[in-house]
Amino acid sequence: MDTENLQRRRRTNATPHNAAVTEKRLKRGEILAKKKADKQLIKEAYAKKDHLASFPAFRHFQINGLSVCLKSGHGNALSSPVKRYIQNLLKLNMEGPYGSEWQVEEKVKRVEMVDPEACYIFVHEVDNSNADEMTTVLTTEDTSTSRLEDSSPLVGFVHYRFVLEEEVPVLYVYELQVEPRVQGKGLGKFLMELIELIAQKNCMGAVMLTVQKANLSAMKFYTSKLRYIISATSPSKVIPKMETSYEILCKTFNDEAKTILEVMHSLIYLVCT
Repeated sequence: MDTENLQRRRRTNATPHNAAVTEKRLKRGEILAKKKADKQLIKEAYAKKDHLASFPAFRHFQINGLSVCLKSGHGNALSSPVKRYIQNLLKLNMEGPYGSEWQVEEKVKRVEMVDPEACYIFVHEVDNSNADEMTTVLTTEDTSTSRLEDSSPLVGFVHYRFVLEEEVPVLYVYELQVEPRVQGKGLGKFLMELIELIAQKNCMGAVMLTVQKANLSAMKFYTSKLRYIISATSPSKVIPKMETSYEILCKTFNDEAKTILEVMHSLIYLVCT
């Protein structure tokens, strides 16, 4: 083939259409690579047996006469007493805010409770005199709660998972529950600070959670004290005219998460209306 024909062929192949196809393939490849990387982040986060191990200072919390120690756990390794405790505390704290929806939601939560992907932080009340000893116990390789159930009663727990939300890897808080007698002492804020550290340590783009609108104290706690905002994925943002009993809140840690979870769906709604 002579030089002139070769150059003509090259010019022919380099049409705008071919360039667009090539660009589209590159973008598709980038998207697939990102999805693969995000799924790997989720997998690696779940592979860690004890997320508290990276934050030893958070094993113990002591303030206003309250002294507690924290322990990690997993949904598929809960003992019967712990399951009963979780169910009872959920009913105590959430039956009111859920109202008529509670009967259905309680069944859903019982299934969620024991899911293998359910990660837990259990809060055990301890005497101030042996708090240091119990903290040492909690740093052992055994991550079950059985060693503390008899001597150190549970007073709360956090149930969280690592998930993809709108293709963004996030830590989703399914439950943050503490007994009424230990509320108002800063424990909830302490636990959420820990959750945010765990999320960032595992390269999650945000922390997300669902709050019942009727739970006014919880809404105020998350939005005023902790600076969470209503996510762009929340029903009130996606379809403002639709009546729902809950809001989805978020706190983002990078620009991508901020764009998708705080802004994007709101913009889509404005364009479509």
